[in-house]
Amino acid sequence: MNIVRILFSYVIFPGFIFTAVVGLFLTWIDRKVTARIHWRVGPPWFQPYADFLKLLLKETIIPEGSSKTLFLLGPLLGLIGMSIFAVMLFNMNFNPSGSFVGDLIVIIYLLALPPIGIIIGGSASKNPLASVGASREMTQYFAYELPFLIALVSIIIKAGGSVKFGEIILAQQAQGPFLYSISGVIAGVVIFLCIQAKLSFVPFDIPEAEQEIMAGPYIEYSGVTLAIYKMTRAMMLLLLPLFLISVLWGGFANWWAILKLLLIVVLIILVKNTNPRLRIDQALKFFWIGIGALSIIGLVLAFYGL
Repeated sequence: MNIVRILFSYVIFPGFIFTAVVGLFLTWIDRKVTARIHWRVGPPWFQPYADFLKLLLKETIIPEGSSKTLFLLGPLLGLIGMSIFAVMLFNMNFNPSGSFVGDLIVIIYLLALPPIGIIIGGSASKNPLASVGASREMTQYFAYELPFLIALVSIIIKAGGSVKFGEIILAQQAQGPFLYSISGVIAGVVIFLCIQAKLSFVPFDIPEAEQEIMAGPYIEYSGVTLAIYKMTRAMMLLLLPLFLISVLWGGFANWWAILKLLLIVVLIILVKNTNPRLRIDQALKFFWIGIGALSIIGLVLAFYGL
């Protein structure tokens, strides 16, 4: 029975299938809101599911001379990471007392798997444009990860020094959401912008810039492998806002969390549609100098209890 329960949680709910279905629905919201901003009608609600099924039916072509193992491993890394992350995120919200020491560190490692998968896949495809995209993905990852980690340290300080994800949620239930403080607002802004970069949404769609490098690391992918990459990003569009709600907005073990989720997703879409793409050097300066300094200010304020 334990094996069945574990398989159910990782495959059905809250693992891959549930996260994928809801994530694809959020991509429809993305496309619909974007269309309304552009004064278009937008696609019907089932379009993301139809596009995903269409990719599954297409042939998967592996470039000649590429490393087949690494080329196929790249998409799977992110999908596996997000499926495990979904299980941990939901379990810690609905059963925070079941948290274990260092689970927040495990989550940080899981969040690193999608960009690592993109870097591996793009590098393995032997396409020069894919290599440029993989290089940009690596550079951008190092750019946004530093302020992201500093913001998480601020949250750990506000939670009394605990690196247990469940205890961070319990601390907010006892004291109120961390977002309702100066350092909490700063951490929220930092994490929100890092989420934008983790999703590779404008202005941080630098690794795949279609007008420059024709989709970058994804250029040689087709069929099932491309569908897996798109599915991973759809899952991240659900899980990353839920992570922000968990660490700063009191968790999502209530119905109000749906409104919080939709608010954050719409804000992500609005930022995506109202900003130009940055160059990779501009993104580095933005995160290391601007957002990095802001995250340090938030860390100092959190240390003084503000």
